[in-house]
Order: sequence, then C-alpha cells, then structure tokens
Amino acid sequence: MTVTEPLSPTAGHVIFTEEHEALRASIRSFVDREIVPYVAEWEQHTFPDSVVRRMGELGLLGLSVPEEYGGQGGDYFTNLVLAEEIARGGSGGFLMGLSVHTDMVMPPILRFGTEAQKRRWVVPGVAGEQMYALGITEPDAGSDVAGIRTRAVRQDGGWLVNGSKTYITNGHRNSMIVLVTKTDPDAGYHGFTLFLVPMDTPGVLREQKLRKMGMHASDTALLSFADVWVDDSAVLGTVGKGFEHIMWELQAERLIGAAGCLAYSQYAFDKTLRYAKDRHTFGRPLGQHQAIRHKFADMATKLTAARALIYQTARCYARGDYPVREISMSKLYATQVAWEVADQCVQIHGGAGYMDEYDVSRVLRDIRLYRIGAGADEIMLDVIGKSFGF
Repeated sequence: MTVTEPLSPTAGHVIFTEEHEALRASIRSFVDREIVPYVAEWEQHTFPDSVVRRMGELGLLGLSVPEEYGGQGGDYFTNLVLAEEIARGGSGGFLMGLSVHTDMVMPPILRFGTEAQKRRWVVPGVAGEQMYALGITEPDAGSDVAGIRTRAVRQDGGWLVNGSKTYITNGHRNSMIVLVTKTDPDAGYHGFTLFLVPMDTPGVLREQKLRKMGMHASDTALLSFADVWVDDSAVLGTVGKGFEHIMWELQAERLIGAAGCLAYSQYAFDKTLRYAKDRHTFGRPLGQHQAIRHKFADMATKLTAARALIYQTARCYARGDYPVREISMSKLYATQVAWEVADQCVQIHGGAGYMDEYDVSRVLRDIRLYRIGAGADEIMLDVIGKSFGF
C-alpha cells in the first residue's frame, strides 16, 4: 500500500522553501516505491544494503554534504525533510540505521576530519557504497560517556585499542566505526579520543547480533576490539578532545532523532485516523464517539506543539547557534509525545492494535527506543535543569 496524501503538518512550514518541498515530494516517491512494499520483509531479515546504494545513486545520502565530497550542498533543513519522509515509510529500524550513517557519523568527519579522511570515508558514504556505525555505548557505560573503558594506548608509532562496544546500530553491516576511546585515564573529560576504525582491521570482532524489543529492521551488534592497531591517520579530530567532539555530534543527532521520531508517530496517527473513519462500532464510525475524538484532538495538539519546538530549535541551530537547552527539550518532549501517541494509537485499534499485522504495533515497539538512545529522558532533564544554573 502506498501513502499518497500530503503530510500537511510539516509541508509548507516557514523553515521550508519550495526547494525543500520539491525534495520532500521526491523522497516521498522513493519511499512509496522502494520502502513501503518491503517493510514487513525487513522486519524479518533487516533492510538490505541495496536500498542504501540506491539512495546514494539518487543523491539522498548527502543532502547537506558539500558538493566536493559528492553531496548536494543543501542546508540543515534538508536533513529534517529526509528524516521525516523516511519515517513515513513505516520502518523504524531503517530510519534508525540510516540516521546513524547520515546524521551521526558523517557530520563529525566533515567537521573534525582531515581532507584525506573526508575523501576516504565521506565520499563512499554519500555514494551508498559503504555504511558506518558509531561506537559509544559499552556494557558499563551508556549515557555516562565518562565511564567509557575502551582504551587506546600509544604503541609502535600508532595506537593499540582494546575494549568492547554494545548496542551498536549497523554493527553487522558497517565497514567503519567512529570509536570513542579513553587515551588518558587521568585527564577526565580531556582524556578521550575518537578513531575511525575500519572493521576489517585485525582484532575487530563482531561478537553477537543482538535481539531487541523493536527496531527489528536494523542490525544491532556487540563488538570487541582486541589489540587493534591503527596509525595516527585514524585519529578523528584532536587527541584528548574526543569528549568535546562527541558532545557536538550528539546535539545534531538529538535534534534529527526528535524530528524522525515525531514523524514516525505522525505515521501512526495517520494510520489510526483512517482506521477510526473506516471502523464502525455501535452503528457509527469509531471516530464519531466523543472519547475517541478527544484522543485525536489531544494527540494532534501535542504533535503540533512538539513539531513547532523542533522547527524553532532547528532554525537556531542552522544559523550557527548552539542551543543545547532547546535541543534537549526538543528531544525530551518529542520522544515522550511520540510514545504517548503510539500508545494511544494502539489503544484506539483495540485488540487489532496488539497484532503484528497492524502497523501501530510495530511503531509502539520501535519508538520506545527514542526515550533511551542518544541520551535518556533522565539525562535530558538533567541537562535542562543544569542550564538554569543548578
């Protein structure tokens, strides 16, 4: 089934130009043609690399990447359009895997990388020839980045890396991982360094494919690094500045994640709206019952408010501001609203909503991750609270 009606809550917003809307229409056509028909299959086997290559051929993997690296040279808002439209395809796992590649890995390489690193990794990444992963979380360190134990020690003119990473999206298909390591355990936040580690480097082991509550279309790995040697060309940015680099990356990640998550819940809302018009109970359409109408009114109001917060924050970020408080608010509120909407959509479907054959069941399972990944709710609350001087 294709989705053809306009996504009116996003289209035409002040941050989007006619060029953005043309891009939206183009991505929507791709989604209807090459994602929607395969969502159920991908839930069983994860999405194929071929769809990523196809996106590379169409120029969709580097919308805001400079043209000299194969990108389209667009603005930050093109990334929002991509996240929103991919979410409309109905595969949270594909949205997650793609977002890691386009919005979590390639931006820090472009910002902190050398020219050689950009040529080696960004160019094939934009072309869809390679896919990447980000290695932050460990068995004993998630939101507490400072607790990372993966070590990189100077040896033989390079670095010897030992440690492990878990919950790594794209970890079974990636050709490279941006690895967060501790290079000076006595330097606190100044003792971290990022490395661009090819996955075929001796000592890198894809230990286990992890099974998850949701996001079944994406692969998630437990990785280990045993005496992995890399030379200085693998260092991303400045030695000892890895914590600052990854904190910069997390801001853009959280904002794009909030937009994608909210759009995914909008997908569930739209599906449920059609269901409430078609399904009859007690002699009339389900949506004509006051209790159900009020649910839709409440969901629509919160979706609109969350979207406005995201777009306003995106305007600030795009003009060069660094609105950490507002980004944290956007991530916190949008993901909570998205979860509430997904839950209500299942409730409105009743028993049918609990069945795998209905899309809202998948959305509910998938969307729960957003309140944990890229900074859990509790971390976002703490960041926001500290911003007031506490």
